[in-house]
Amino acid sequence: MSSESIKQAVQQQFGSAANAYANSTVHQKGVDLTAMIEAAKPQAHWSVLDAGCGAGHTGLAFAAHVAQVVACDLTPSMLEQVQRLAAEKGITNVVTREADVEALPFDDASFDLVVSRYSAHHWPHPETAMREFARVLKPGGAFILSDIVASEYYAADTFLQTLELVRDPSHVRDYRVSEWMTFLHGAGFTAEVVTPFDVPLNFAAWLQRIATPPIHAQALRSLFTGAPAAIKQLYHLPDQIADDEFEFMIYGAVLRAVRGQ
Repeated sequence: MSSESIKQAVQQQFGSAANAYANSTVHQKGVDLTAMIEAAKPQAHWSVLDAGCGAGHTGLAFAAHVAQVVACDLTPSMLEQVQRLAAEKGITNVVTREADVEALPFDDASFDLVVSRYSAHHWPHPETAMREFARVLKPGGAFILSDIVASEYYAADTFLQTLELVRDPSHVRDYRVSEWMTFLHGAGFTAEVVTPFDVPLNFAAWLQRIATPPIHAQALRSLFTGAPAAIKQLYHLPDQIADDEFEFMIYGAVLRAVRGQ
């Protein structure tokens, strides 16, 4: 599958889901968002890029601490949500730009900070995006990432990717922390894990947010109930499913990467 077709699938999938993501509790707040701001130590004069901004919750959170946030995304309807939420909150220092993280339309050394949250699992070539972030960052600038991460245990990794892909065909991969370290080091960053975090998900809301088709929802229920005991324990899966109002667990990490001087 080509990179272009993957990106087109992302635009199509999320174009119709933009409003749901604007109202998603998982995306509006979380311990990881607080950890991102604390790790960045934002300064009042900074210019910040929110890469793959979605509905803009991350960029809007950083806007209170910096001079300007540029929120970029492939999907125009997501950028409309950023503009709407900014207007509702009275935030005036956020601008939007339709852009691909793998080919950013910004000059070298344009930003003091790049942030990205819950977007990178849709990127076909994250190593390319890392090189682009290094390019647009000023020397010594930081990249703060928060995303779902896969287990280093291969069976658990495979199970998670299967769930994600059945739910959302535009999913590419929840990368392992070890993979992120390879991508970041390859782009010239010095990187560290700031904090791992749990992501409890309500199954019904998880499906509704992306409008998962009923036949795929049924496949997910079957995967959940038929999973090996070790997988059920890791992801807190139920033994039996009476209805869709149950929670399970996946995992994320906040990473901080600093560009060399």
